[in-house]
Amino acid sequence: MTFDVARWCAERLGSPVEEVLFAGGHLSRVHGVRLADGREVTVKARPDSPRLAACTTVQRALWTAGFPAPEPLAGPAVDNGLAVSAERYVPGGDPAPATEHARRFAGLLARFVALAPPATAIGTLDPPPPWTAWDHGVDGVWPAADDRADDLNAAGHATPWIDDTGARVRRRLAAFARTEAGQRRVVGHGDWEAQNLRWAGDEPLVVHDWDSVTAAPEAVLVGLAAAVWPCGMVPRAATEQESAAFVEEYQRAAGRAWTAGEVEASWAAGLWVYAFNTKKASLDGVPWLDPREAERRLVLAGA
Repeated sequence: MTFDVARWCAERLGSPVEEVLFAGGHLSRVHGVRLADGREVTVKARPDSPRLAACTTVQRALWTAGFPAPEPLAGPAVDNGLAVSAERYVPGGDPAPATEHARRFAGLLARFVALAPPATAIGTLDPPPPWTAWDHGVDGVWPAADDRADDLNAAGHATPWIDDTGARVRRRLAAFARTEAGQRRVVGHGDWEAQNLRWAGDEPLVVHDWDSVTAAPEAVLVGLAAAVWPCGMVPRAATEQESAAFVEEYQRAAGRAWTAGEVEASWAAGLWVYAFNTKKASLDGVPWLDPREAERRLVLAGA
């Protein structure tokens, strides 16, 4: 399916494109443009999903509350089979704050969760991004991949230790979901990686990738972030020490000490996204998670 960004901007934003600033994307087609009226905007086109409207509702709510979110300008609306939206372009910034990385990344996520509207007030956020979807409904350990057509559960792609890790994590999170804390969902960002955040010194400049907004138990949401938050600042996932520091700093910023079960669930959720990414990487012969580290994280998760 093709998308005419110049036509869309003229029709939906009321001004023609004067200059294309950049174009690219991974799961979406993203164009940065300067309009004839002087505005600089980012236009995103991707397959339609019922969750996108709720994602934009959350983005607008946080922008209105003063959180460093780009201002939503239009959409999402279906155009030639694609869901298209526009937001104010926020250039610049660095992928890491100047100091106290774990404290600032975790504190900003705590602020996100505190400002976000309730999950019950925004419409559906289903289906969740697959790297967060430990409780998917398909047969096998793994959901459909987000960026490739391979069936991760196919016999030809068997990776015993990775598959066992994923299965054990799912069982641990299923047990947590039956607890009181596991049934209370908050709204947050499901891809809290350094590559999606920009900083001006120690102050957050902008948070990107609002299509990754998700709803989950707080410990699960934070655990997902704790495993990946340095990605883009460094070419790897978080170390065990960095994951632990993130969870501790989040609790401090949120003003509530977690139960032992919540801490274990955060380790399980972090290991889920780590194992999911490792499963995909294994199809290309690329190492990611070490099996010895996986086992240590399983112990911390109580799995």
